[in-house]
Amino acid sequence: MSSASDLQGPMQGEVAQQETEEMIPSKRGAVLVDGVVLNGPTTDAKAGEKFVEEACRLIMQEVVLKATDVREKVCEWQPPEQLKQLLDLEMRDTGEPHHRLLGLCQDVIRYSVKTNHPRFFNQLYAGLDYYSLVARFMTEALNPSVYTYEVSPVFLLVEEAVLKKMIEFIGWKEGDGIFNPGGSVSNMYAMNLARYKYCPDIKEKGLWGLPRFVLFTSAECHYSMKKAASFLGIGTENVCFVETDGRGKMIPEELEKQVGKARKEGAAPFLVCATSGTTVLGAFDPLDEIADICERQGLWLHVDASWGGSALMSRKYRQLLQGIHRADSVAWNPHKMLLAGIQCCALLVKDKSDLLKRCYSARASYLFQQDKFYDVSYDTGDKSIQCSRRADAFKFWMTWKALGTFGLEERVNRALALSRYLVEEIKKRDGFKLLMEPEYANICFWYIPPSLREMEEGPEFWAKLHLVAPAIKERMMKKGSLMLGYQPHRGKVNFFRQVVISPQVSREDMDFLLDEIDLLGRDM
Repeated sequence: MSSASDLQGPMQGEVAQQETEEMIPSKRGAVLVDGVVLNGPTTDAKAGEKFVEEACRLIMQEVVLKATDVREKVCEWQPPEQLKQLLDLEMRDTGEPHHRLLGLCQDVIRYSVKTNHPRFFNQLYAGLDYYSLVARFMTEALNPSVYTYEVSPVFLLVEEAVLKKMIEFIGWKEGDGIFNPGGSVSNMYAMNLARYKYCPDIKEKGLWGLPRFVLFTSAECHYSMKKAASFLGIGTENVCFVETDGRGKMIPEELEKQVGKARKEGAAPFLVCATSGTTVLGAFDPLDEIADICERQGLWLHVDASWGGSALMSRKYRQLLQGIHRADSVAWNPHKMLLAGIQCCALLVKDKSDLLKRCYSARASYLFQQDKFYDVSYDTGDKSIQCSRRADAFKFWMTWKALGTFGLEERVNRALALSRYLVEEIKKRDGFKLLMEPEYANICFWYIPPSLREMEEGPEFWAKLHLVAPAIKERMMKKGSLMLGYQPHRGKVNFFRQVVISPQVSREDMDFLLDEIDLLGRDM
């Protein structure tokens, strides 16, 4: 006797086939409209598919395989005017054949910096995560915009799941959030949200007649705080920079003094931005002490953990962010230490009363209709200042699914172990000098050429040393052997800032870095 499922199978297949056939348009004759012949699509699908296939093969060979090989150059350096001549940058009236386009792709890869290379240490991102890369391929191909459930059902649910898990690691019982393009934008979101919480009328009435808003942040904060204040009409002069200690951490007593001073001047303090992982020194502000002040003073506490937030994944290092659960909002960029791929940045908010939506909603009736046939609470796009929005959470979700929480924890622990190895090697070598013992993955150090090693550390010494790092950087770039950042900082002359992130980096790469700097700089 046939089961019910046996009977349903063929019938369901027939129905599906019938529905498919109904969706295929019947052939019709061509028509002329406004001088254009309308007769089916003009895209050559077969040729396009072949081009995609060949380009993917090129990417796999030249980027995924070759560009991550230490035997290859980090970059094929060319000055701008020379590179303009090497690249065919001109856009023409007629399209070009695919073999020419593939040649252009080859040139783009050749002359681009290989940030996936194990010896790229130039920024606070590096390395290749294969799972995130596949996720990026998928989202680029699907081309979703994450604002309504109807056009982006899977990616909205993915974002919800990722935000929930990140909120859990911060230590909140509940919360809200949104992925957006960069930590700078997260900080701007938070600044505007804090101001809206302080004065909800500002959304409709604007700045007219309001007091002078003042915010407080570390002297070591990210430059996006000034940009956000400028963009939001608060003004850069109303960003109060709080002094830091010798390690680059905000001094809580100085914060409280500045808040009191601002109140006496008749200003309206509304926000404190603490930093967990400063850009240069990798410093972590004392969050518990800062939170105490914010509670006493009635101020919104935002933590810019764009760089340091990933330490939350590690049971060994999460104490660096002790007290982060007391923040009102947090910026966290998984595209940095966790390699989720640029860009992957979240603003997380403790408030669960739809504060984000109330602050940013414009209620566009053509997009966020309230009489849809599904639960419109999943149409989360009205929490964003954007309309079109990339499915950035998907990259992090895919990596998290592949590695698990323990795998992400190991990624953090290994990067910091390699950092510690490099620090100990710097201490052993002649000509290398640490600025300070790092507490995170930022290792700041000077290379002192043999010609300066016997010189007294006076003004002339520091003036000469100031020229060393830029000169070595030029040599390494032109050679293509590695990329490493440098900068002066608060009275200190140019020094190297090395950051370990990529899981492709080995102990041998740490040794090579020091050997190469010495090789390139010993004749200076």
